[in-house]
Amino acid sequence: MAKARGRHPSASSATRPPGNRREIGEERKREMKKLAGFLALLLLLLSQQRHLADAVWGEGFIGVRGLHFVLNGSPFFANGFNAYWLMSVAADPSQRGKVSSAFQEASGHGLTVARTWAFSDGGSGALQTSPGVYNEHMFEGLDFVVSEAKKYGIRLILSLANNYDSFGGKKQYVDWARGQGQSISSEDEFFNNYLVKGFYKNHVQSVITRVNKFTGIAYRDDPTILAWELMNEARCPSDQSGNTIQSWLTEMAAHVKSIDRNHLLEAGLEGFYGHSAPQEKQFISGVSIGTDFISNNQIPDIDFATVHSYPDQWLSGSDDWDQLNFLNRWLDTHIQDARDILQKPLLLAEFGKSWKDPGFNPTQRDSLFGTVYSKVYWSARNGGPTTGGLFWQLLTEGMDSYKDGYEIVLKEIPWTTSNLISQQCRKLRYLGKLFFRLRNINNLERAKAIRKAEWLAGKSKDKDIRN
Repeated sequence: MAKARGRHPSASSATRPPGNRREIGEERKREMKKLAGFLALLLLLLSQQRHLADAVWGEGFIGVRGLHFVLNGSPFFANGFNAYWLMSVAADPSQRGKVSSAFQEASGHGLTVARTWAFSDGGSGALQTSPGVYNEHMFEGLDFVVSEAKKYGIRLILSLANNYDSFGGKKQYVDWARGQGQSISSEDEFFNNYLVKGFYKNHVQSVITRVNKFTGIAYRDDPTILAWELMNEARCPSDQSGNTIQSWLTEMAAHVKSIDRNHLLEAGLEGFYGHSAPQEKQFISGVSIGTDFISNNQIPDIDFATVHSYPDQWLSGSDDWDQLNFLNRWLDTHIQDARDILQKPLLLAEFGKSWKDPGFNPTQRDSLFGTVYSKVYWSARNGGPTTGGLFWQLLTEGMDSYKDGYEIVLKEIPWTTSNLISQQCRKLRYLGKLFFRLRNINNLERAKAIRKAEWLAGKSKDKDIRN
């Protein structure tokens, strides 16, 4: 019965007109050409996808083009976290698994950037035990952090000093200078005392030129490092004019760039405006710390601006609604000024919500994260300056002594918070892909226009010759 439903080969050929065989042969050739063309296009698309992955998430130094971070010519978005503790924990080889776990969990959620300390000054357990004298075990801890970050596709922002007493800070530098006979009345002289500035410059040199014991690569040659940060939250309240901080940032930024032109540089500032700024930019009454978001970030060697945001600390007596309103105004103002005045990228380098706040519930933290992520995404989507946000702070399991209320343990937080973080990473990753494809389309259109213009010019020339 099966044969009855089919046609005998000879029967069909016997009824064809004599010319049909040639037509069928030509048709098959055309089909083969179409198939070959399709396969070639498929291979090209696959090749472009591989190139896209290399360009957007591959190796290479992060740079700046206009308002954006770029990697291999494509937009790079810095969605990530703070983890100040990485070096100190990694200095103990038995605890390095915590660093690996943190990076693994972060990478699994799509996070791409970690900000951490490359300082710890004074005392036997410090990185810099005295001026220019280093604890090799601690430095190897930082080496491990850099090598492990590379393994998990995490870029690092390394901060070089602290404004506060924790981990030594500017107080320790001033105490060292006093111990060498300097008459210093205030910690703010960290910013203008010649000996203290020399100590700081030597530390910068030591860190940037350090050769990693695990990778054999000098820090200044390692693209795993996204940027250097001059100081965590520099403040000089004794000089309300802002001249002291401005001069120090200018001098130290030039010093860093004289050693390392590969990496980006940022100041590490919170984003407060100077005392001469308009009233609407004086966000917190009575806060004047000698910094200015505009002038500090206009320094040529500063590659991008940063802001920090802790409404629950800065407006501790207000309710959650007022704090979110403040956050919206704070971010909108800085995004606009980064775009219109600075014309540089903007990174929200610290933000968070503490569970120690009175009446805290996880939805409050989700609202804050959602607000930040929405501002970042819509700015980026519309070609604005905002490059990403880094929450404070990431921990992994078994680190209870490091909990400060702001910690995010990805395996312990509610699903809603975890999903917010993952979704933001996916959205920014897709945005990077989209911009890459649009750039390729624009390049193709420009190439077509050039070829068409050349063809028309050639045609016109031929016509003139014939005439």
